[in-house]
Amino acid sequence: MAELVIGLDIGTSSTKAVAVDGAGAVVAAVTGRHGIRQPRPGWFEQDAQAIWWKQSRQLLAEIMTDELVSRSGIRAVGVSGMGPCLVVCDSNGTALRPAILYGIDMRATAEVEELTRQLGAAAILDVAGSALSSQAVGPKLLWLQRHEPEIWARTARWFSASSFLVHRLTGEYLLDHHTASQCDPMYDIRAQDWTADWAAALSSGVALPRLAWSGEIAGTVTAQAASSTGLPAGTPVLAGTVDAWAEAHSVGVRHDGDLMVMYGSTLFLIGVDPTAHAHPGLWRTAGLSPQAGTLAAGMATSGLLADWVAGLTGKPVGDLIQEAGAVPPGAESLVLLPYLAGERSPLFDPGARGVVLGLTLAHTPAHLMRAALEAVAMGVRHNLEAFDSVRADASGWRAVAVGGGAAGSLWPQLVSDVSGRAQDIPEQAIGASYGDALLAATAVGMVPPDTDWTTISRTVQPRPELAELYDRRYGLYRDLFAATRPLNDRL
Repeated sequence: MAELVIGLDIGTSSTKAVAVDGAGAVVAAVTGRHGIRQPRPGWFEQDAQAIWWKQSRQLLAEIMTDELVSRSGIRAVGVSGMGPCLVVCDSNGTALRPAILYGIDMRATAEVEELTRQLGAAAILDVAGSALSSQAVGPKLLWLQRHEPEIWARTARWFSASSFLVHRLTGEYLLDHHTASQCDPMYDIRAQDWTADWAAALSSGVALPRLAWSGEIAGTVTAQAASSTGLPAGTPVLAGTVDAWAEAHSVGVRHDGDLMVMYGSTLFLIGVDPTAHAHPGLWRTAGLSPQAGTLAAGMATSGLLADWVAGLTGKPVGDLIQEAGAVPPGAESLVLLPYLAGERSPLFDPGARGVVLGLTLAHTPAHLMRAALEAVAMGVRHNLEAFDSVRADASGWRAVAVGGGAAGSLWPQLVSDVSGRAQDIPEQAIGASYGDALLAATAVGMVPPDTDWTTISRTVQPRPELAELYDRRYGLYRDLFAATRPLNDRL
């Protein structure tokens, strides 16, 4: 049987494992669904023991029993996970409490504000590359020490989702550079190392994990992990990374000027630019390798907004999006702000709210859906302008669209029309687990370092005849937020 690599990714709502050969063909794939726990408003958690590890080992065991997968053919394992997350463990690696999730968990707002005051917003941006927000791990470590001191007193190690997997498979205590660069303000983006003082202070007596690049081999599968997963003992395991960056790698977004637009329940963008300077409305992070610095942005709603509009009418979201395609561009003078869950980049404003302007009795649910999709496109343009502002060659971005929303024709077309950017659509976008497999294949020499398994099936081009209309609408979109934001505070 062929030599294979395994890719394993823990997402917010599912875990996926794939076995891939050296040509990029998926030989076997398994998926497990799971949920998240919200014990209080603004808190989002998952059980690292029951979900991250138990489900992962079950999926690995399942894929290893596939008739097309041979134990002797497994060359390496790559892992990724949503992030940055925070799970604290004792000296045996046992989780002491549920994991605190990434930027959707907003429990450490007070710590974000306090650290920003103490350390200085400008200094944090200069050293860490990003302003402190709910995405940052540093404030969450501080929150844990203050609010659950009995847990912190027993803490010997802390992990993100992917590094927790690496530890369970290999026994190694490490964190990849990219995930570390989202542990603001603990990582020095220029030195590519933990900050000399801030990191130690926030880790407060708990040893910091050693750093490794995502494509490096972290260790090998232990005998104990082999017995529970079916993986051969001694199989190399990579250091891993955050899922979005693994997915970007899977579709060839890895060179200077490459940009991924991920259409999902929320919308995420990753641009590769090692020389771009920090921007207060974006995340500046390390990439998967020392030369691949990245910028990132995330909107709080996208597919969630479409689901909300469909829910108002009781119509299936796909049917309503199809009807929205027949509505003229501009939704016949209907403008919507998509901030129904606040907004992440570039506003970083949890108090932002949704607004509908111009609504009349002549408008239908299809008009509202069209306005919602155009609003997301306006938000993408807003973020891309921030990307452009910190890049020497603003015209040089090559955009690749992935995610469920990219599979249709209307949504990516609207984003191209509003932003003026072309978007490549891959023939298949399997996700982060596929990027994990490619990193693993590269690490053990199964494929050359520049291997790209992506095939572009089509390119969405902006329609120039709509540029003037959407330029005017974009100005109105920005003015509408400025005009209504104070009113939202009064509400």
